[in-house]
Amino acid sequence: MADSQHYDVIVIGTGAGGGTLAHRLAPTGKRVLILERGDYLPRERDNWDSTAVFVRGKYRAPEYWYDKDGNSFPPEVNYYVGGNTKFYGAALFRLRPEDFGELRHHDGVSPAWPLRYEDLEPYYTQAEHLYRVHGQHGEDPTEGFAGLQYAFPPVRHEPRIQQLSDDLEKHGLHPFHLPIGVDLTQDGAGRAAHGSACIRCDRVDGFPCLLGAKSDAQVICVDPALQHPNVQLVTGAEVRRLETDGAGRTVTGVVARLADGAEETFRGDIVVVSCGAVNSAVLLLRSANDAHPNGLANSSDVVGRHYMRHNNLALMAVSKEPNPTSFQKTLALHDWYLAGPDWEYPMGGIQMLGKSDADQIHGEAPRWAGTVSPDLPFEVLAHHAVDFWLCGEDLPLADSRVTLDRDDRVHLSLDEHNNTAGLKKLRHQLQGMLGKLGMHEHHLLPHSLYLHKGMPIGATAHQAGTVRFGDDPRSSALDVTCKAHDLDNLYVVDTSFFPSIGAVNPSLTAIANALRVGDLIADRLT
Repeated sequence: MADSQHYDVIVIGTGAGGGTLAHRLAPTGKRVLILERGDYLPRERDNWDSTAVFVRGKYRAPEYWYDKDGNSFPPEVNYYVGGNTKFYGAALFRLRPEDFGELRHHDGVSPAWPLRYEDLEPYYTQAEHLYRVHGQHGEDPTEGFAGLQYAFPPVRHEPRIQQLSDDLEKHGLHPFHLPIGVDLTQDGAGRAAHGSACIRCDRVDGFPCLLGAKSDAQVICVDPALQHPNVQLVTGAEVRRLETDGAGRTVTGVVARLADGAEETFRGDIVVVSCGAVNSAVLLLRSANDAHPNGLANSSDVVGRHYMRHNNLALMAVSKEPNPTSFQKTLALHDWYLAGPDWEYPMGGIQMLGKSDADQIHGEAPRWAGTVSPDLPFEVLAHHAVDFWLCGEDLPLADSRVTLDRDDRVHLSLDEHNNTAGLKKLRHQLQGMLGKLGMHEHHLLPHSLYLHKGMPIGATAHQAGTVRFGDDPRSSALDVTCKAHDLDNLYVVDTSFFPSIGAVNPSLTAIANALRVGDLIADRLT
C-alpha cells in the first residue's frame, strides 16, 4: 500500500498538534496520511471508573522508561487516536504575553520565543473557537489581548465553587472562569440543557469522555478530517525511523511497524512529526544516519534536551460544609502568576481539578496515613473534598533530556527540584487562605494518585521542549515555521517546539501553533 501511494503530507501522531494540523490541511484537497501508533480508545464502562483509570492505570501505555540512574518508571502517556487529549482536563489557556519574552525566575531565566504573543493571538482565537472553549475574556487580569470573545459562555460555577469564587473576591483576588473545551449547552440555572452533549458530570478531568462531549483532538479534528476523501488514517502504526536521501536534506521514507508486526515504508513530500515531546525526540534520535550521525535535525545537539514538564501539585482541601459539586473544574486564579506578595518571581497558577470520589480517596489512603485526624474518615473526606491543581513553570535545562540507550530504551533525565521555590510559595499562599475560604486550615493533602505517579518523574502529561524552535540553527532544531533547520521537508508541531513552557496547560498553544503551521504548509503546497 505505502510504496504504491505517495502523499503530499504525512502526519505522525493524532494529538493536539498532529490531529489539529491534519484538520487544517483536510480542506486543501491534498493527499494527507495520518499515522497513529495506537487505536481508537475502546468505549466502555471503565472509561468512567476511577479504579480502572487512576488506581489500575488501565489506559496508560504498557511501557516503561528509565531515569538517569537506570530505574524504570511508567510514564503518563496514552497511545490512542487523539493522543493524550483523550484524558486531559480540556483546560485550554493561552500563555501570558510575558511568557513569550525573557522572564526571570528564582532559579534562572525562562528564554524568549522567536515570535511574540501578537503573532500567535489570531490563532489562539481560532483554536478556542475550533475546540469549543467556554470562557470569558477580560476576567483574568494577567491575560493578553483577545481579538474576539470566546464563542461559548463560561461554564457556570456550582454553588460551593461559586462561594469559593465570592470568598476569593472578598479578599481582593481575581478568580475567573476556567476556559474549558466541552460541548455544553447550559440552561438558565447553568445546568446541562436538554440536548446538550455534555451532562456536567464528575468524569471530565483525567477520564476519557463516553459521550464525545470533551473537546479532544479525535472528536474535534481527526474524525471531521477523515470525512474528506483525501485524508487517510492508519492506526496501529508505530513509526520507528525516518529515512533521508544521501545528502540528508530530504526525508524520503517513514518506516512504521504495523499492528501485525510487519514493517512498511510510507512516502510523502512533507513529513510532520507530532508524537509528543519525548517520543518525537526519540524518533529523531533513532533516525540517525551517515548524514545525521547525532539524529535528524540535530546538528545543534539540542534534540532531546531542554525537556520540561511543569512543576505541578494536585491537592485536596477539606471544606467545612459539604461539597456536592459534580462539575468542579470551572474556576482558576492567576493573581500570583507573575509575582507574589513579598516574592518578586513568578509563582504560577491555581485551578480546580475534577471532583475527588470515594474510590480516589481510598486509593490515596496509604499516602495519607497519619495526616488525617480520626474525626475525618475517608467517606466524609470524599463528601467534603475540594480539589486544586497548582502549576508552576519548569525551566529548560540542557541536561534535562531524553536519550536512547543501546537497547533502544528511553531514558529521561531531569532535575526534579528545578525552579520549585515559586510552587512552594504558591502552596503556602493557598494553605494560609483555607480558613477564610470555609475549609479546614490544616488539611491540604497531596493528591498524587491523580498524577498517575509514584515518583515526580512519572508525571509526563505536560511534556515540552525537546525539539525547540528558534532563529539560530546553532541553538535550536527548528526555525520559526517549525521546519527543521537541517532538512527541507521535516516539521515538528507538538509541544516539542516550545523554548519555555509557562505555567498553564500547553495544549491550546500547541493547537494554535498547529493551525499556524498548517497554513504555512498549505501555502507551500499550492
